[in-house]
Amino acid sequence: MRRLTISIDDELADTFDELVARKGYLNRSEAFRDLLRHKLDEDELDAHTGGHCVGTLSFVYDHHQRQLASRITAMQHDHHDVTISSMHAHLDHDNCLETVLLRGSTKAVKAFADAVIAQTGVRHGKLHMIPVKAGHTHKKGQGHGRTHLHPHS
Repeated sequence: MRRLTISIDDELADTFDELVARKGYLNRSEAFRDLLRHKLDEDELDAHTGGHCVGTLSFVYDHHQRQLASRITAMQHDHHDVTISSMHAHLDHDNCLETVLLRGSTKAVKAFADAVIAQTGVRHGKLHMIPVKAGHTHKKGQGHGRTHLHPHS
């Protein structure tokens, strides 16, 4: 592990220390590593839209909206190469929260998420992506037949 020394003004240092305490980090280094990973992942996704990612799409929707639940389910089936799993929760008499686990090309994951969020009746949609490198692929009969995906940072 390498040690880095940085200089920042007092006000920014105080604000950072407040963040460290508020988020429950054990030390500044852990907080700084998380911030740096987040920024590097963000830059990787912006720079290499041809890369791969894993992600979660979370959204709230009105289950009374005509055929919306059926459309969302059909979209997941139509994109079975991108969708891994979904979890559904009832928030109240009108609203549901759904979280969908995704994997695939960054472009395909973004397109799927944008299409779901754009549906009439979907509110508060948020996509969180983590860039990954595709690794070793097992052949059928020698394992599970999937490509291993490794986070970049």
